[in-house]
Amino acid sequence: MLYNFIMFKFKNDNRGLVKWIFLIILAVLILSYLGFDLRSFVESEGTQSNLQYVWGGVVHIWGTYLVGPFNYLWNDVFLGIIWSAFTENMDTIKGGGPIIDPDLAPKTF
Repeated sequence: MLYNFIMFKFKNDNRGLVKWIFLIILAVLILSYLGFDLRSFVESEGTQSNLQYVWGGVVHIWGTYLVGPFNYLWNDVFLGIIWSAFTENMDTIKGGGPIIDPDLAPKTF
C-alpha cells in the first residue's frame, strides 16, 4: 500500500533509474530513523562471510558455465559479424559510397 502511494507519481517507465535511486535513499532514511546501523551490518563478520560465499559462487558459475558462451557471442557474433559489418559500412559512407548496396536493396517492379 505504501509502495503504491509513493510510486503514484512515478508511472512513467522512462524514469526507472531515478525511481530506484529515490527508493534506495528512502529505505536508508527509514532504516536510519529506526536506529538501524547499516555500516555495522555491512562490516560485520557474518555479512562479509556471506558476501564472500556468494561472490565465490558467482565466480564459479562464470568460469564454469558462462565464460565460453559469452566469449563466443562477443568474439564471433558481435566483433566478427556485427562490428566488422558496421565498420565496413561506415568506411563506405565516409568514402562517399551508397548507404545501401544497390545489389542487396529490394527491387520494385
